[in-house]
Amino acid sequence: MSQQAIARVSRRAAGRWQRGHPWIYRSDVTAAPDVAAGAVRVLDEQGRFLGRALWSPTSQISLRMLTSDDRAIDTGFWRERISAAVSYRETLHIAGNAYRLIHGEADGMPSLVVDKYGDYLVAQFLSAGLEAFRADIVNALRERVAARGLLARNDPAVRGHEQLPQTTELLYGEVPEQIEVREADVRYLAAPWKGQKTGAFLDQRENRVRAGQLAHGRTLDCFSYHGSFTMHLAAHAESVQAVDASYEALERAEVNAQLNGFENVELIEANAFEYLRHQESQRETYDLIVVDPPAFAKRRDAVKQALRGYKEINLRAMRLLAPGGYLCSFSCSFHVNAGMFREMLESAAADSGRQLRWIETRGQALDHPEIVQIPESSYLKGAILQAGS
Repeated sequence: MSQQAIARVSRRAAGRWQRGHPWIYRSDVTAAPDVAAGAVRVLDEQGRFLGRALWSPTSQISLRMLTSDDRAIDTGFWRERISAAVSYRETLHIAGNAYRLIHGEADGMPSLVVDKYGDYLVAQFLSAGLEAFRADIVNALRERVAARGLLARNDPAVRGHEQLPQTTELLYGEVPEQIEVREADVRYLAAPWKGQKTGAFLDQRENRVRAGQLAHGRTLDCFSYHGSFTMHLAAHAESVQAVDASYEALERAEVNAQLNGFENVELIEANAFEYLRHQESQRETYDLIVVDPPAFAKRRDAVKQALRGYKEINLRAMRLLAPGGYLCSFSCSFHVNAGMFREMLESAAADSGRQLRWIETRGQALDHPEIVQIPESSYLKGAILQAGS
């Protein structure tokens, strides 16, 4: 494909890129290239060269900047970027066999996600511009990473905005329906073909390990899904109640408990809000509670309502803590920023009538790097609080 087409962008867009953020919105494209999705050269209003970018003709994010130089975007380019991302993960000495290999913009490869599950890879190509380079990317991955197969989980709704089909397809080799994940001292089964995200929530790996280290006595895992937090709690606590509204999710959690030989896990199919209200009415207490709900705010205009939901679930969990008990609370809503998250917890603590110590601020796992100039790369907020006596 030709990469000589030119996009001209506004002064605002040029400044954004020069400060380190790769996104250029449609409203900042002053002269759009009349070419199909792929890579284009980008100039500012004065005709000065800014770099090369992925071009998505129908997306609100029209350009995703790749370079500040004029080198071609080819197999060699993707080979270098992928190698750098893989090398970074090798420095982390991850205690497990499942982790994020490529984290999109944070690794200089906008809209590309690749996760590694043991001997298998699961990828997401999330923009039309990136999709144009699928073959080059797959070849570079095969050269750099020894894997038995690569699955494309191209089913996220965002692909619809790019006028791309939402599909799941095997790109090479084989990828089984279930893959056993080793994570510190526990195991669980990921579901790459049908599970959430690419098969599991890998961004919480380090938080799950930490929660397990703190677990003792009686514990509760709210919104437990397949029981990834539950398994870490069960390895150290006397008992765990895993609460989720999905019967199918709890069935998987039961399989994971059996995989680890845990007999101290109680699976409860219930709405977490209603269950916490019931437990409070029964004056139950726990030595550690995990609150890890799905994103309550998927859009900016949903933040106010989301904060009410986060406050209620955390308030009720705080009231159920035994003296000295821990609350491990998380939010994966990007639109609820760290300041909002802390203010919500402060308000919930005030209403709970409990004194709570702020023990730790938590975030996403290190294989999901956060880039200072790209706030969108930082989405997972977490805190560990401890109830006073």
